[in-house]
Amino acid sequence: MSTHAKRERLLLADLLEAAGPSAPTLCDGWTTRELAAHLVVRERRADAAGGIVLAALKSRLERVQAEFAAKPYEELIQLIRTGPPRMSPYALKQLDEAANTVEFYVHAEDVRRAQPDWTPRELDAVFANALWSRIEKAARVLGRKAPVGVVLRRPDGQTAVAHRGTPVVTVTGEPGELVLFAFGRQEAAQVEMEGDKDAIERLRDAKLGIAM
Repeated sequence: MSTHAKRERLLLADLLEAAGPSAPTLCDGWTTRELAAHLVVRERRADAAGGIVLAALKSRLERVQAEFAAKPYEELIQLIRTGPPRMSPYALKQLDEAANTVEFYVHAEDVRRAQPDWTPRELDAVFANALWSRIEKAARVLGRKAPVGVVLRRPDGQTAVAHRGTPVVTVTGEPGELVLFAFGRQEAAQVEMEGDKDAIERLRDAKLGIAM
């Protein structure tokens, strides 16, 4: 049975392939080539991937990622599409689903929404609920650097507290949009924000997500 992560992996590979190696993305100013290299290193080079969250390993991550970015773009796409090697922890279906569903969804939107003619993607209810479940659990981590209190709210009224504090900004949107917002793509996320005007502007410019 196909998983959300597997489906998003193949969609992301297709988007990267169609965009070509020099297209812009929403991810830290990277081109599609640099994003593809990041994805491959994350799954295949555990010795360097720790630099995503650990400052002490950041220089090693950047060096290894640059080495992979120099490879043929078609090779990078194929490595993403076929998935991690058998010995990688990501080869375990449960970990793949837990760690990659949101990762691949966000990066797919990084590619899609960097294009001038992008249109919203309609998510099925099962996938939307899966994204909401993950954002509920990770909200406090993703919102830890928020300068104001943050509440994420679905249109049906379900909420998750991303950061405690005052004043409070309530961010309302569909699960996929809330995921993008919480992962630092505030400008690209289709959400509504309610609260103090200054607090909203501070939140819009805040560094959200797992970045150091």
